[in-house]
Amino acid sequence: MSQPKRALVTGVTGQDGSYLAEFLLGQGYDVLGMVRRSSTLNFERIHHFQDRITLVPGDLLDQVSLIDVLREHRPTEVYNLAAQSFVPTSWSQPVLTGEATALGVTRILDAIRIVDPDIRFYQASSSEMFGKVRETPQNELTPFYPRSPYGVAKVYGHWITINYRESYGMHASSGILFNHESERRGLEFVTRKISHGAARIKLGQAKELRLGNLDAERDWGYAPDYVRAMWLMVQQDEPGDFVVATGKRHSVREFCELAFGHVGLDYREYLVQDPRLIRPAEVDTLVGDASKAARVLGWAPEVGFEELAVRMVEADLRLLATNQ
Repeated sequence: MSQPKRALVTGVTGQDGSYLAEFLLGQGYDVLGMVRRSSTLNFERIHHFQDRITLVPGDLLDQVSLIDVLREHRPTEVYNLAAQSFVPTSWSQPVLTGEATALGVTRILDAIRIVDPDIRFYQASSSEMFGKVRETPQNELTPFYPRSPYGVAKVYGHWITINYRESYGMHASSGILFNHESERRGLEFVTRKISHGAARIKLGQAKELRLGNLDAERDWGYAPDYVRAMWLMVQQDEPGDFVVATGKRHSVREFCELAFGHVGLDYREYLVQDPRLIRPAEVDTLVGDASKAARVLGWAPEVGFEELAVRMVEADLRLLATNQ
């Protein structure tokens, strides 16, 4: 009997890491989830399957810990989803963002090169790399123009992945993922802030919702659809870079309209625009062309924008009702 595949997922307690770990379990993998020893960990997103995965200590800031994890557990695939991933924080903590989100990728790639260059690697790249967009829609060949320390760090991570692939013949792929949301999204992200805010107002727990730029447009998909694309990239004979997106753009205002409308409210009566929540350098519009992912991976998104908003509001209504 052949050994089951073994995958290491960094950032396993985050939105994407939790969905990916769950997906890999469904594919029959042994799943290792890397967690930092020093951090105050929140296992909420993985508690319902935590006993089925192996948690291992490691840190993208410490290369020796990465080498130790790879040597001890011998994964066949590594998915690097760990990062300082909240864009506004990257202005207040630009150096930490660079250490984790940029140099952290080099540390893990080099650890793979040292321990076992046959390990297949996935890097979580980001649509924030396009920033001040040079063309619309954005594809794998669109030039990058990042507009935040986070976006700059992601560009470094993206190019170092290509560099290791071309220099050492490693199976290293990058997914240039556009915004992807879910019921497990952190409360600091705008879509979750809206779904949670609408649910709180509906339940009488709040009277207003404060947001920044309502006209920013994004290409929003559903996180479980996007982790499937990550896995498909790693299964290909040849590594590569793939845009993962829905190809449709919607404004923050539209998300508000859907979320509040689902609970029978008019968002305009509750929304307060707060200039403090506007980014120093805004990314106005992002929309992806995922035709390469469709052609090569056979990937397509399954959950649309409206269904995404409804799922998130319903989940927050349930969450808040149980905590009342």
